[in-house]
This record gives sequence, C-alpha cells and structure tokens, in this order.
Amino acid sequence: MTLQTPQPPPSALRAVLAALDSETALRQPAAAALRHPHGTLLPAHPLAVHVLDGPRPRLTAARRTGWRFLIKDGSEVAAAAEVVQGVEGHTFSHFTAGPYLDSTVRALRQAWQLAQTSRARHQPRLLTFPGQYATALWLHAPDAAPGADLMIPLAPAPLGVTAHRAYPATDLLALLAAPAPAKPMVLGVS
Repeated sequence: MTLQTPQPPPSALRAVLAALDSETALRQPAAAALRHPHGTLLPAHPLAVHVLDGPRPRLTAARRTGWRFLIKDGSEVAAAAEVVQGVEGHTFSHFTAGPYLDSTVRALRQAWQLAQTSRARHQPRLLTFPGQYATALWLHAPDAAPGADLMIPLAPAPLGVTAHRAYPATDLLALLAAPAPAKPMVLGVS
C-alpha cells in the first residue's frame, strides 16, 4: 500500500499559519506547548477531517468538515490545528493536544508500516463518529473496490473496539453500529 497524502487547499494552510502567529489563538489551553517552541513551528501531515453521523453509518455518507494539521516543533509533534470549511474558504477552529494527538501520530506510523506490505494506494483521512465518541484514521482506497478501505481507531476507543488495530472499514462500522453491551448490575452487595 502506498500512502498518498492529500494536498490541502491553500486557504486551509493560510488559516493554520495565521493561527500560529496569533497571540489570541495561542492562548487556548491546547496550545500550551506552542507558546515557547524550541524551533520553528511547522504545519505537517495534513489530514482531511470527515464526520459520519447516524446509528448505522455508511462511508458514502461521510462529509468533509475541514482539515487537521499536525504542528511540529523541530522533529516532535507538539499539537494539532484544525480548520473548518466555510463559505469564504477555511478558518481556524482550534488547537488540540492530549491522547488523540499521540494516537494520531501512532496511527500514521502504523499506516506507513502497512504501506510497506501492499501495492494498493490509500489516502489517509480522519473520520469522527460523534455519536460513538470515536475517531479513526481512515485509509481510503480510491482505486479499489468499496470494501478495500481500512480504519485504525484512535485511543481512547469505544467499548468493544480495539484502538490501533487495522480494521476493514465495514467491520469497524459494524462494531460501532452495534449496541453497546450492557453492564451487569449487582444488587444486594454490601
């Protein structure tokens, strides 16, 4: 598999660069690591962000909402910046840090390792499932059959889903559509 990183629109990159130069944007709590950089802050690894809603989600219903850029401080990823698509182009939305940031970096490394063992071409994207509080690195195969897409759920993953396991997209969607297992209630325990 080869990974074909998409080119973001110029307005998306401009919005991120403007946020990195904005004292107001850098006051966000998730931007703490960006306030005193060790080197030059650079946006890298742009990923189109898609959202998939509904109780039985289908990939064809995923809608792109913007772009997420990993912000590198030297060789380290310090944060991520998300831009949303508006009527007049892209605007900065927010910075992120925390477990999803580290998990995104790990999933991208996994995707590059998978790329070494396959001939198929995949486009890395982020796919969020708001109803399930889940996000996955979506490896879309534009030239293959519809079932060739893969997904790597990011940590923390919902109950019943293993984070950082590469799933065929249809399998992960089925897991997310299944009702959550009920927790057993213990009565009369003292």
